[in-house]
Amino acid sequence: MAALTRFVFITGGVVSSLGKGLGSAALGALLQARGYKVRLRKLDPYLNVDPGTMSPTQHGEVFVTDDGAETDLDLGHYERFTGVHTRQTDNVTTGRIYSDVLAKERRGDYLGATIQVIPHVTDAIKKFVFNDLNDEDFVLCEIGGTVGDIESLPFLEAIRQIGNEIGKQRACFIHVTLLPYIAAAGELKTKPTQHSVKELQSVGIQPDILLCRTEHPLPAEQRAKIGLFCNVRPDAVILAEDVRNIYEVPLAYHEQGLDGQVCAHFGLKSKIPDLSCWRDIAHNFAHPEGEVTIAIVGKYTSLQDSYKSLGEALSHGGIANKVKVNIKWLDSEVFEQEDSQTYLHHLENVSGILVPGGFGKRGSEGKVEAIRFAREQNVPYLGICFGMQMAVLETARGLAGIPQASSTEFGPCDEPVVGLMTEWSAGNQVQTRSGADDLGGTMRLGVYPCQIAKGSLASKLYGADFVEERHRHRYEVNIAYQDKLENAGLKMSGLSPDGLLPEIVERPDHPWFVAVQFHPELKSKPFEPHPLFVGFISAAREKSRLV
Repeated sequence: MAALTRFVFITGGVVSSLGKGLGSAALGALLQARGYKVRLRKLDPYLNVDPGTMSPTQHGEVFVTDDGAETDLDLGHYERFTGVHTRQTDNVTTGRIYSDVLAKERRGDYLGATIQVIPHVTDAIKKFVFNDLNDEDFVLCEIGGTVGDIESLPFLEAIRQIGNEIGKQRACFIHVTLLPYIAAAGELKTKPTQHSVKELQSVGIQPDILLCRTEHPLPAEQRAKIGLFCNVRPDAVILAEDVRNIYEVPLAYHEQGLDGQVCAHFGLKSKIPDLSCWRDIAHNFAHPEGEVTIAIVGKYTSLQDSYKSLGEALSHGGIANKVKVNIKWLDSEVFEQEDSQTYLHHLENVSGILVPGGFGKRGSEGKVEAIRFAREQNVPYLGICFGMQMAVLETARGLAGIPQASSTEFGPCDEPVVGLMTEWSAGNQVQTRSGADDLGGTMRLGVYPCQIAKGSLASKLYGADFVEERHRHRYEVNIAYQDKLENAGLKMSGLSPDGLLPEIVERPDHPWFVAVQFHPELKSKPFEPHPLFVGFISAAREKSRLV
């Protein structure tokens, strides 16, 4: 860790979902625009070791890093706004902290000491905050949950201690609160913010900057009132008004002076940030030249955060093609409950169909039906992870003469076109798994290489014959069925370097039909859209012109 690395701790109060993660990411982008090197981290207070075994409908998507960590979705915001690849060491949970502390206790590492929250748990949290740094100018550390929750107390105590140890010259505390608008009174109310700050002060932390979420402008007298009662300067009360899209957030926060206040806190005089990139992105997003409608046929559509990176990657593809992307969220089970003539209306007039990742049998047959519609009606199709496996089953059953084709994920079957992966290579090591293994952390996770066939659509989209993409799955398409599938028109255009694991399939007889085993959405950014999404939205735009 560089001696001058500065730490910014972001906490939240009043209610959840105020946008701490987005605010942290936007601040990171602003500090980058001022020429600083940044790193972003997330401390999560829940007891799960990681979010890998949590339902997406409870906690949103699981974001996977290059090194195979299953992390909180906020790390996706961090990468999309800064381009800095997050790592295993950038997300920790209470579960992981306690697991490490208890493992040390069992080994006798504490030399017979009584293990307590203070200092042993807080020391483990502090070690995480300071670990694995390399000359960063700023480390932005977001604390999950809401101040006042019992789960957050050890993390708040740890960052309080850090603030005392390194001093205000290297530590800054930002508190995100809510300014609710009471329509009957016709005014914003500051009392929730005051109470939230007092709650934070009660654990020994005085915020330096307040980031106040609101739907209305804040009068100067109320800003002064907040500053007076919360013991911060009025100019350090930053208004975070709602914006049209999330890519306007860095511009809005800069206009309100957030990055300037952070620099002032540390006594830094830096040049005015170059925000031309964000202005271009916001302009292109706000002024499209057309629009397309993409149907996402999934099983977690009740909570759109389940597919957070996916929705953003589609937006990035829209920015690249100068079109607005409208998303039509469809529960795949709808296609199982209605006959073919009834459910077709759900997919009429869509410009493209996307089937994303998922786990388990529920809704799988509905996904197969949606894929069949895309194939037969020449609708551009992008399949991701499970969406590739179901595309393979659709071809196997409908065109390759394997009506019993299935996945062992659904139970024992006679034609395991998709099966449990039991052995694969990860770098120079061989990874092995069995059906009896724990669910957490046992998938093929992180970056793996893919060799792409020359002349394929995939190679044209990437402009390369070799790529590395992030994975998160337990089952694979069975390479033994390659000949039958390719004879039925589904070409395996991307394979693992050893030729054993299918990574990309496509249909040359279709206007645009590509499915991949990995998750390309995890590497897409507004200033660097993923080529598969650029190509998919381009095909969807062409489809909309023909309708």
